[in-house]
Amino acid sequence: MLSSRGLKNVQELEVPWRFAPTQTYDPDTHPTGLISFGMAENKPMKAEMAKYINEKVTFTEDSISYRSSAPSAARLPAAAAVHLNDILAPHVPIDPEQIVVADSPTSLGNMLGYSLAERGDGILVNRPVYGRFELDYGVEAGVEMVYADTDAEEAFLPSSVEKYELALTAAKERGMNVRAVLLVNPHNPVGRCYPVETLKAIARFCEKHALHLISDEVYASCVFDTGDPEAVPFTSILSLNLPNLIAPSLVHVLYGFSKDFASGGLHLGFLVTQNQQLRQACKAVLRLHGASQAAVTIGTTVLEDRSFVSSFIAKARHSLASGYRLTTSILEKEGINFIKGGNAGFFVYIDLSPYLPSKDLPPREREYSLAQRLFDAGVFLHPGEEHSKDVGWFRLVFSQKENTLKEGLRR
Repeated sequence: MLSSRGLKNVQELEVPWRFAPTQTYDPDTHPTGLISFGMAENKPMKAEMAKYINEKVTFTEDSISYRSSAPSAARLPAAAAVHLNDILAPHVPIDPEQIVVADSPTSLGNMLGYSLAERGDGILVNRPVYGRFELDYGVEAGVEMVYADTDAEEAFLPSSVEKYELALTAAKERGMNVRAVLLVNPHNPVGRCYPVETLKAIARFCEKHALHLISDEVYASCVFDTGDPEAVPFTSILSLNLPNLIAPSLVHVLYGFSKDFASGGLHLGFLVTQNQQLRQACKAVLRLHGASQAAVTIGTTVLEDRSFVSSFIAKARHSLASGYRLTTSILEKEGINFIKGGNAGFFVYIDLSPYLPSKDLPPREREYSLAQRLFDAGVFLHPGEEHSKDVGWFRLVFSQKENTLKEGLRR
């Protein structure tokens, strides 16, 4: 007999298409295998990161200990502060003391949900959005996502705050206590960055309603040049003059190695917050979510090597730009609609609504049916997981090796 929480989590495993299948395609050993456009990882850069780790990282006794010995324990937060000050350009420099190191941004999201909200409380986010936040904040903390329905392009306008207001009011009317707004910047799945004026409007909204503002910035360096002069550059929430907009103690930024360093399996994440009480609350549960000391050793070596970081990010941006151009050129050739103006992340948000099967099926079942048709042809797109208010939109992850990308798009 399980607890109610355990039973609820078991039910999550039964949600159709909730979890992406593993890519099995290999051009040499398994050419008929599945190509997955559902898992957001930067596959072309993984070999370079693995090569660097094999050649440059030296493991010590600290790497297999419960914790680093002094003064080694201070190296990773210090190196992370240097890196984040470089890529986020904060208005007030980040101090190592403001950083909590854990095993992933996913775990840190769970810890924020647990520390900022009660079970059954809500976190407000616009949609379409990365659908697994429901799991990140819900499985352990029991916090629910409250959605502000915006069109994919409307979400980046300052006026989108009106939709946040409507969603917040509706949540209150049904008895839900909303504790925070979750911002994903650069955005997943649309692949755009938020304009400064929109960031300011959202910050003012949070201050008005005494809401925490969680800014997930895991794609901060995955911004590339598409040649579009109107593409919006990345601006971290921390680069704003926050005291003019919101109490800095309400602002919390998530970052990690999974995207910028093509190292999702390394499990290394960072929370940046000036809120000392929140840092203490998170540290109290780090025994359940702490990064392994092997990951700490790797992360420290990488971040202290600023020359390598600069080179790696430059190569990653070039690779992403190439993948984006290839993907969008084929989509345009085939007449498949997608959200234009993307310049960040690993994905293009595409409209496959013209190809959905019979309208006699429920909307979500139509997406599932199309996903099955694609799956049977050897390519996977995640149905329903980005929570678009319009049926038929899918996130296509293009960060594959070129030959694999071409084969997946052909299929």
